[in-house]
Amino acid sequence: MEIVDVLSSSVAILFTAVVVLTLYLGIKIVPQSQVFVIERFGKYTKTLTAGLSIIVPYLDRVGYKVSILERQLPEFTISVITRDNVEVRLETTVFYRVVDASRSVYRIQDVGGAIHTAASSIVRSAAGKLELDDLQSSRESMNAEIATFLQEAAEIWGIEITRTEITDVIIDDQTKEAQRQQLNAERERRAAIARAEGEKRSIELAADAKLYEAEKIADAVRIEADASAYAIKINAEADAEQTRVIGEAIEKNGQAAVNFEIMKRQVEAIGMLAAGESTKTIIMPTEVTGILGGLETLMSSIPKKGKT
Repeated sequence: MEIVDVLSSSVAILFTAVVVLTLYLGIKIVPQSQVFVIERFGKYTKTLTAGLSIIVPYLDRVGYKVSILERQLPEFTISVITRDNVEVRLETTVFYRVVDASRSVYRIQDVGGAIHTAASSIVRSAAGKLELDDLQSSRESMNAEIATFLQEAAEIWGIEITRTEITDVIIDDQTKEAQRQQLNAERERRAAIARAEGEKRSIELAADAKLYEAEKIADAVRIEADASAYAIKINAEADAEQTRVIGEAIEKNGQAAVNFEIMKRQVEAIGMLAAGESTKTIIMPTEVTGILGGLETLMSSIPKKGKT
């Protein structure tokens, strides 16, 4: 009886152990950062993603646990020759992640080494298309080009290239000295151009000033000419008016008006002669008294307005 009880207890314990082992082998909990590659009799069957999954116990097993987190290759240095035959070294790194775990474990053994080799070839090809100056200033475009071509190469391994970075461009001392001399020459050239532009601008401003002065002088001459023309016009109108008045007087008073005008002009001439600064002594002929007397006689003989 005791032997039967012992056997029953052993069978129960064995059955319980088998059930626990079956559940352990059949239920898989996959972390968020990983995927499980399931094999059946050594052959790939499926990939388990994050969460709770059930497989066939004793037949299926977890062949590989693959991290799907983004990874970074250690920085590596690549020696390249630019289009202008300058040898430089590029420090490069690559960021990638596994998107197809089955291909990453069954198609290639060393993913990092494969990406390193492919990246070296693509970086050399991309850098060889550029000159040294363009290489130092075109890192962003080079990074995009390298990432595109590297993605094409890594797709067969189930890898996504998320980013490539050229972290530094290393050149030798001789090339640095040549670049320094070239930079100094470029600075001198720009300084010479700036001085030439300044001199040119100074000459332009001086010419503009002279042109402005000439325009103002021309305006002044034109205004003066207009004033002279206006004065001549006014004088001409005054002479015409005077001539008209004298003509009317002659027409009305005859020879007496003519004699009056002649005597008047003679008196004005004597007055102008006496007003001259260089005149010291004026000898007047005796006829002048007669002229003045005759002028008075003529004035009294000419009829005044308002009298008949």
